[in-house]
Amino acid sequence: MPTAALSADYDLHGVVGVRLLDAEPGDVKAVSRQLGSPVQALDRAPDILIRFVSDIEIPEMRLLGLDQWGFTPEGFFVLRSKKAATKVKIDFARLGGKCEIVCRTGLPSVPLLMAIVNLTAFAKGYVPLHASAFTYRERGILVAGWAKGGKTEALLSFGRHGARYVGDEWILIGADGDEMLGIPENIRLWDWHLDYLPDLNGAVSRERRWLFRGIHWAGSIERKASSVGLGNLLPVRYLRRAMPALRRQLNVTVAPQAIFGEPLGPCRARPERVFLMVSHDDPRIDIQPIEPVRVAERMAFSVQYEQLPIWEAYLAYRFAFPQAANPILDRLHDGQRSRLSSALQGKKAFVVRHPYRCPFPDLYQAMKPFC
Repeated sequence: MPTAALSADYDLHGVVGVRLLDAEPGDVKAVSRQLGSPVQALDRAPDILIRFVSDIEIPEMRLLGLDQWGFTPEGFFVLRSKKAATKVKIDFARLGGKCEIVCRTGLPSVPLLMAIVNLTAFAKGYVPLHASAFTYRERGILVAGWAKGGKTEALLSFGRHGARYVGDEWILIGADGDEMLGIPENIRLWDWHLDYLPDLNGAVSRERRWLFRGIHWAGSIERKASSVGLGNLLPVRYLRRAMPALRRQLNVTVAPQAIFGEPLGPCRARPERVFLMVSHDDPRIDIQPIEPVRVAERMAFSVQYEQLPIWEAYLAYRFAFPQAANPILDRLHDGQRSRLSSALQGKKAFVVRHPYRCPFPDLYQAMKPFC
């Protein structure tokens, strides 16, 4: 017996409103992993309307890439997301304003959704920043950096000492720098993070923990075989080639409530301290003051890097429809750089150089005096 279709609304700090129509329960769960729990109803028209359908018929479609995107005279379609087949219709010319996404039901996530939310917030005067944020002793702390640079590690290390969650991965900063807004999407934890988070034992399934042990066991076998001169054997060579892909599986996503408890709070704060995280090949943790404009310069490129997936899709869209420009996307990079400089101006900022896999207690003790 088919389940009843659902409608669900998400109100992201009154800045971006998202509505799901004709969604299955699994679709609501998938979007909730990306945006947090839905609210009961928006008190305004949504900025982003996601309409779910059982299937999308696309006759006579032209293909771009290896079945990555497609287009017909009626629209542009995303056909692949993170190596998984998908079927989503997106009108890139309308992104940033009121827009509609048509999505096949049953997908694990809506492709490019967070990037579209960020673009909508940018059109309303905010700037998205690839960062973590929390409050510690009533002071707002913003932690930025390149991917895998230590942002989440700083958030988690302070979370063990009473910090309150604002956000992880993406933070929306007001152009005047007076507020930062977090989106309670799930947090990705790597296996070594769990060593410092013993309270999460129940949040990670037994099957996942056994997978982690199996991957580490396979890596140990490959290293031992290579160390005794067996590295050229065909099975060992195959295992060596497979290890990078296997190690990418050494992570799990959990809701922020599992780490910080409920309720999460307003997920907003005034940024008063800014940390730029940089990993280095040294066992020491070194923290030095830095001009906030230097942080803004670097983070403008970090944000641009994180936005590559939507830019790839937008360029494919322009190939399909050369006259259908999106003026918000076309001026996005310059606008983000300018707003970041304004937002961070006058903040106390520090650069934190630390070893990769920095122990959480060491990171907390090093950063605490500067907070």
